[in-house]
Amino acid sequence: MNQFQDKVSIITGATSGIGRALGEELARRGAQVILTGRRVELAKEIAQTLQSEGHKAEAAALDVTQANAVHELVQKIYGQYGRLDYMFNNAGIGVADEARDLNLDHWRGVLNVNLLGTVNGVTASYPIMVKQGFGHIINTASIQGLLPLPYSASYVTSKYGVVGLSEALRIEGADLGVKVSVVCPGYIKTEIFHKIKVFRMDRQKMLRSLPRRLGISAEKCSKKILRGVERNKAIIVITGHAKLLWILHRIHPGLILWMMTKHVKKSRAELRMED
Repeated sequence: MNQFQDKVSIITGATSGIGRALGEELARRGAQVILTGRRVELAKEIAQTLQSEGHKAEAAALDVTQANAVHELVQKIYGQYGRLDYMFNNAGIGVADEARDLNLDHWRGVLNVNLLGTVNGVTASYPIMVKQGFGHIINTASIQGLLPLPYSASYVTSKYGVVGLSEALRIEGADLGVKVSVVCPGYIKTEIFHKIKVFRMDRQKMLRSLPRRLGISAEKCSKKILRGVERNKAIIVITGHAKLLWILHRIHPGLILWMMTKHVKKSRAELRMED
């Protein structure tokens, strides 16, 4: 049984990576998908391709940092279809470097998109789902929302916030018919790592350090996410590597902190040698 058939689904950050793969997979499963993002022309191209394949898709411009715009879009979709089944709060950005090299604008940029953008999606969709008595909110966090990794303090902060928000909302929504899940991917092979802002850190060195053999494609990730949604899992951790790190952190958090601290010392020493 396909539980996504004819279900109205909004996806933010749907023009690339996980968001795009989710939109395409949902459309192929018969959902009515609304692909949103700041690159609206690209969203339209994706939607048109899906339509040409016989699927139900449309595109809309959306900046998740603009609360009024998010609210207006969600209200428009709800008025158009008379229901809202899934809200995928997926839009996200990152900054990679030591916290001492970041200023307040860097912090605000990440928090406004990753955390407040998710809050904007929740506050727009949750009341509708409560009113109709059903619906599922899926927030994209990261494995870095479950354990701390260095050189990404602003990103870690935002994703820990998304995890906490999702778990608290899941408790409140359970008795109201609203489901809430949080997605925590490990390394997914998307373009975000090539677009992420870096300062003192060497981008190529950062890219080489990624666990490429342990990563998966966005398409495979989207299938795993939807499997978790079907099962109404509270936390959907993606990739075996990420699951292992999460388990280790839960069993022995001191070990992960020691490993990461050692990694930072080594990286700083290498940077001094290069200077």
